[in-house]
Amino acid sequence: KCKTGPLDIVFVIDSSRSVRPFEFETMRRFMIDIIGSLDVGPNATRVGVIQYSSQVQNIFSLKTFFKRADMEKAINNIVPLAQGTMTGLAIQYAMNVAFSTAEGARPPHKKIPRIAIIVTDGRPQDRVSEVAAQARTAGIEIYAVGIQRADMSSLRAMASPPLEEHVFLVESFELIQQFGKQFQDKLCGADLCMERDHGCQHSCVSIPGSFYCECNPGYRLDTDGKTCSPIDACADGRHGCEHQCISAHGVYSCRCRAGYYLNQDKKTCTMIDYCSFGNHSCQHECVSVPNGHHCRCRSGFTLQADSKSCRANDLCNGVDHGCEFKCVSAEGSYHCICPEGQQLQADGKTCNKCGAGHVDLVMVIDGSKSVRPQNFELVKQFVNRIVDLLDVSPHGTQVGLVQYSSRVRTEFPLNKYATADEIKKAVMNVEYMEKGTMTGLALKHMVEHSFSELEGARPLSHNVPRIGLVFTDGRSQDDISEWARRAKESGIVMFAVGVGKAVEEELRAIASEPVEQHFSYSADFTTMTHLVENFKLNICPEEGKGEMEIRSPCECEALVQFQTNTVAILESLTERNILW
Repeated sequence: KCKTGPLDIVFVIDSSRSVRPFEFETMRRFMIDIIGSLDVGPNATRVGVIQYSSQVQNIFSLKTFFKRADMEKAINNIVPLAQGTMTGLAIQYAMNVAFSTAEGARPPHKKIPRIAIIVTDGRPQDRVSEVAAQARTAGIEIYAVGIQRADMSSLRAMASPPLEEHVFLVESFELIQQFGKQFQDKLCGADLCMERDHGCQHSCVSIPGSFYCECNPGYRLDTDGKTCSPIDACADGRHGCEHQCISAHGVYSCRCRAGYYLNQDKKTCTMIDYCSFGNHSCQHECVSVPNGHHCRCRSGFTLQADSKSCRANDLCNGVDHGCEFKCVSAEGSYHCICPEGQQLQADGKTCNKCGAGHVDLVMVIDGSKSVRPQNFELVKQFVNRIVDLLDVSPHGTQVGLVQYSSRVRTEFPLNKYATADEIKKAVMNVEYMEKGTMTGLALKHMVEHSFSELEGARPLSHNVPRIGLVFTDGRSQDDISEWARRAKESGIVMFAVGVGKAVEEELRAIASEPVEQHFSYSADFTTMTHLVENFKLNICPEEGKGEMEIRSPCECEALVQFQTNTVAILESLTERNILW
């Protein structure tokens, strides 16, 4: 075996039509014999084979095979091209492609000899001298082997100097195997690593007529060409480690600071969530920090000496609460209250002495098919006359409107309009729904949505009365008892107004106590005047705490006036209907 060190060898084989089949078999044998004498492997000698005629074909590249058996199998499977003899084209391909690092050639700084062995039997049909000179300048050592009819001048134009060592002419294909043994001696020389004191710190690599030193993985060769230094893989700053880069044996790894763990990308770090372990014992909130955690209290609370429990602050003493009468501290918050007979205003701080009965009023009107379009217009006019009596403003009375049939639709929520004119215009633009009578579904919608703070209802702590007025003309097609009960339990004062085929039992179930004061009935839409007679509203707000109920007489008087005005509106509507 040739033990002088690694080589990059590419066989350039002529397979033109002048090469007869049995002659090509001899060329196969020549290549296999040469390969058999080499120490092949990824870090030893690498071998590639190309064949050419009028075109060039890559059989296998320098990076394809590293075992002789695989190379021999590929050589035995070559099918000759059997065309012209474009030797110059083949040399060009070898220089630009076969000996490129992409195809497996070692980089020039490795100093691995690049050897091209050209085997041809005829005269080239293209120019070879110029491209061969370029290949030699590129560091490729060319051996030119001619057989039988080969042109000696062309062989000499291709080969590297000295020509007597690189040009061979074999008289017949039969003699090429004997020539192969002689050719091996040209490739193999003395192993200078064995014969000399090379001085390499790690390892010595022999090449024909010379040697060079090589370092182990993770080290680089120093400028003296003999000693080796560890490679700092972190030094170039391209490692991408978020916290720390650790270099070892020429490779790097990322490491996180204490209190963090390395993510799956092996570069970034995430803080350990110590709170997720579930053993922090914090009363309110646990906050993870590097190397541990600490407890934190919600707004309005103070962390105690045990660093875990929290106690509510007396916010009335610690903040400028702005309460006109009195501030009352609660857990984590505070609210203002007013003296007996006065109502807390929408700003949550001031009190009014005796206002015009500000309320949150939601009217739920029946838009089922039985109402009929002309009667629905009367209902809309009735709604607008009631609006005329109210002190509508964001801090006064708010009005919302809901229509229902087989489904429920919010025509406008409590916080939609700030003036009576805006509300009245919106009412007249309401479109009649028709279809069924799902009163229970409408009550559910009113409780869950219409009187929610999201749709403008003022908080219960403001003591603004909530009034629901349900207007229907027939039996409900669903159960109303559950949501009628829930409405009253949630503090909504419920009024039930029935017309035509409305069912008294259902109206009573909807109405608040005393029932007689909170439900009304009329035989038809044109005689609704007396419906207001039972509106003896008594919605003075609660001002105290616990079981104590405080009512504002002033407020009640305003409601009596509200009732009187409503009666007048209905009488006016009735007179108009008679005229129509």
